[in-house]
Amino acid sequence: MKRIIMAAALALAAGSGAQAAFPDHPIRLVVPFGAGGITDIVARQVGKGMGDALGQSVVVENRPGAGGVIAAQVAATAPADGYTIFMGTVGTQVVNPLIYAKLSYDPDKFAPVGLVSGSPYLLAVRGDLPAANFADFVTYAKAHPAKLNFGSAGTASSPHLGLELLKLTAGVDIVHVPFKSGSEAVNAAIGGQVDVVMDASPVIMPHVASGKLRALAVAADQRLPSAPQVPAAGEAGDAGLQISSWNAFFAPAGTPPAVLEKLNAALRQTLASPELKTRLAAQGTQLYAGAPEEYQRFIAAEKKKWAEIVKRADIRMD
Repeated sequence: MKRIIMAAALALAAGSGAQAAFPDHPIRLVVPFGAGGITDIVARQVGKGMGDALGQSVVVENRPGAGGVIAAQVAATAPADGYTIFMGTVGTQVVNPLIYAKLSYDPDKFAPVGLVSGSPYLLAVRGDLPAANFADFVTYAKAHPAKLNFGSAGTASSPHLGLELLKLTAGVDIVHVPFKSGSEAVNAAIGGQVDVVMDASPVIMPHVASGKLRALAVAADQRLPSAPQVPAAGEAGDAGLQISSWNAFFAPAGTPPAVLEKLNAALRQTLASPELKTRLAAQGTQLYAGAPEEYQRFIAAEKKKWAEIVKRADIRMD
């Protein structure tokens, strides 16, 4: 009997020690987009900072496709031990439940680690479109209803939603042309196959500098340090045009509170880095504080905003 009691005590002590030692091996960060885009760039830089704070590597695993459904399902079914983090987006956490009749995951069942960043989109047109600024563009679009077309990263992607928001706020009729990726849509605008495009500053501005695209407005309430010459939406005449490619970190449902607290502390420490803030601001990305309550306020507002846009645009997916 003494041996049994001693073995149980040792097992309990070993279990407690293992839990207290979190993390004792690398952490996986599942990202719902391919390598090279702004979401991936942020994931890698923030992940590195968290890894430094935790004393373990944070390894990015890109799982693109199906509007983020593939990545979300991978993360949702992972062990709830803190060794898998998911980079959720406006698509995975807000839009997908609004447009899909059935989802293989429940975005509300993830355990939030914290809000990470937002990258406001820039509205741009092909370089030879006769519109020197946003007001000219709206005037031209209204004079040519359904004649202009807009390239996006696919139906229900953030740029597509940005187009639907633009149609509502500016009162224009523009035809949506979905592509497989944001880079394809931007290339189509450069090549003149589409007239209008939206994407993050690092994607748009190099082509603005070359004259192949013309940036008309930042879809935010203030100008970007990475594109100071481009007016904010309100300055341009459309204060309602605000959309960004935001993201937040999550853990699978059931992850122990102590583990979540440790992940959140590492995230907040990373996001407070002046060097990281400066580096990502130069790429058009704003860092948040990483606090769980910040995410809860943010997600409530996003759900209300996009539910109305999706309803008006009548976007549905099988």
